[in-house]
Amino acid sequence: MNILILSSGTRNKIIQYFKKTLSCGDKVIATDMSPYAPSIYEADKFYNVPRMTAEGYIDVIFDICRKENIDGVLSLIDPELSLLAEHKDDFDALGVKVIGSTYELCEMCLDKWQMYEWLVAHNYKCAKSYISKDAFYADVERGVISYPVFVKPVRGSASIAISKVYDKETIELLFSKSDGLMIQEFLDGQEIGADVYIDMISGEVVSIFTKKKLLMRAGETDKAVSFKDDRLFELVERFSKEAGFSGQIDIDIFDVGGEYYISEVNPRFGGGYPHAYESGCDHMKLIVNNLRGIANEKNIGDYDEGIYMMKYNEVMVKKV
Repeated sequence: MNILILSSGTRNKIIQYFKKTLSCGDKVIATDMSPYAPSIYEADKFYNVPRMTAEGYIDVIFDICRKENIDGVLSLIDPELSLLAEHKDDFDALGVKVIGSTYELCEMCLDKWQMYEWLVAHNYKCAKSYISKDAFYADVERGVISYPVFVKPVRGSASIAISKVYDKETIELLFSKSDGLMIQEFLDGQEIGADVYIDMISGEVVSIFTKKKLLMRAGETDKAVSFKDDRLFELVERFSKEAGFSGQIDIDIFDVGGEYYISEVNPRFGGGYPHAYESGCDHMKLIVNNLRGIANEKNIGDYDEGIYMMKYNEVMVKKV
């Protein structure tokens, strides 16, 4: 069983967890465009590859799959998820399973407006969103929404280029300088993260881990505490199945006055996943079982509450 992890960057823990889960003789192969990505040195073997937008990039990945007898491939960055899903049939022809969701779902997760429209159409609570300034201003006048709000790119990740805005003048300024922006309601509540695994064989949600986010840094959870709520588990399970996700996903949710609002979805391992793993939710094992043709049994909420995650910096010193 050989796993290929693309764009592994600084996600050393993901590499380590897969290596712990795999059997003797199995391999974890990692790629990154930079030789200074520390995670690649945790892998059994690594490849430095071109930028994923470069011409011929996917052929480089196909070659690695052939050389290393890869069984399953996944990426740790959002834009690459769509690329893998787009080439699912090509990977299938090589005997390689793409660990992830469909192209349409990966694209929906990248496009915040498309996700908003889906959530509204399927009656899930979410932040009011606008791509039309005039529609937003009209709702402000009607008292439907008020400042502050967030202005963010419709397509983007890692909380890049997001501004908290308190007045019309700033909205006008931001929209005059950039295209492809949207306005989103500020949800004043507790931010929550859910690490979820949807079995790739049965299609059932088999594992959910939820945590309250205590501190964020560069769009990722820096400190958090685990908790459980059956009502939240039911919402996450219903949403994940109704949308049709597969494999590992990471959901951002807000608790506003006791009501849960779905914010965003990353159809991959999130930066806070180590909290789930160290609390007993081994999704690497679930992936490996699926790759071996074994459907996993449902085991939702099998962890302790009140377990804190506190990230800290580590240093790798290596001659490269």
